[in-house]
This record gives sequence, C-alpha cells and structure tokens, in this order.
Amino acid sequence: MSVPLTLLGLLEHAPSHGYELKRDYDALFGRGKPLPFGQVYSTLGRLARDGKVVVSEVETGTGLDRKRYVITERGATEFEAWLAEPVEAEPHLQTVLFSKVVFALLLGRDARAYLDTQRRAHLQRMRELTAVRRGGSLIDALLADHGLFHLEADMRWIELTATRLEALSKEVRA
Repeated sequence: MSVPLTLLGLLEHAPSHGYELKRDYDALFGRGKPLPFGQVYSTLGRLARDGKVVVSEVETGTGLDRKRYVITERGATEFEAWLAEPVEAEPHLQTVLFSKVVFALLLGRDARAYLDTQRRAHLQRMRELTAVRRGGSLIDALLADHGLFHLEADMRWIELTATRLEALSKEVRA
C-alpha cells in the first residue's frame, strides 16, 4: 500500500494532524504493521513540498507545534486518479513456491517433503486467519478473507503440483 496515497485519502476525508493520520492509518490499514511516526511526518513533508498538501493552521502549546494538514487540488486529483485505476492483476507466474519445487527436483532433493512442509505452514496460517475472521471487526474479517483466499489458491496449486511431480521432474531434468 502506498503511504503517500493513503495519507492523501485520509486527508481528503478530513484535515488532520500527523498523529491523527497515524492513528487512522493504523486503525484502517496498519494490521500487523503500524506506520511509524517518522514516516508520517517525512511523507507529509514530501507531500507539502510537491504541493499536494498544505498546512492550514499551526497550534502552539507546551510541546511541539501541531500542524493541521489539508489536501490541495493537486493532491486530490492524484488521489482520485489512483482511486479510479483498477488494481493490476498479479499473475505470479514465477513464485517462490514454484522456484523451490523446481530447485528441489533439479538438485535431486525431496520436492514432496517441501510441498508437505509448505502445506502445513499454510494450514497453520489459515487457522490463524480464521480466528481473526471470527473474532475481529469487519475490517479484520475482510483482510483475513483476502489472505485466506490467496492461501486456498496456493493450497490448490500445492495439491496439483504434488500429483504432477514425476512429470515435472522429467521436464526439469531434460
């Protein structure tokens, strides 16, 4: 996820201070990877430099000055263009899973054992995501579903590949 575009989207929703942007980012998009404060402020600095946000007001107090950021027309136009673009399909024609199977076969190692290990790891992650889906918010559930669907596709590929290992081995070693 692009942090600059995400901050622009949050600012289009409402003018905000840096700490509010971090809080909202973490609540909506930071599952397992909260946004560091330093990244928030460095990104806001670049967005301001590029004319995509401006500081609308500065509140002085006992601590650091608090700046309220507002998206500019330029920032809103960039965000709108990004929002309108479809997400590029990821064909994953050369995945790490595939590479490991091919190397195992090429080097005479046990590719089936690798697939079994990967299957167990995927099943464990699927159990974790299922627990998140059951006990979390709607946002957590939707993110967990996304991860589960990808893992299910990987599991189908693992099963199919396991049935084709002998043929694949012949093709790889040819």
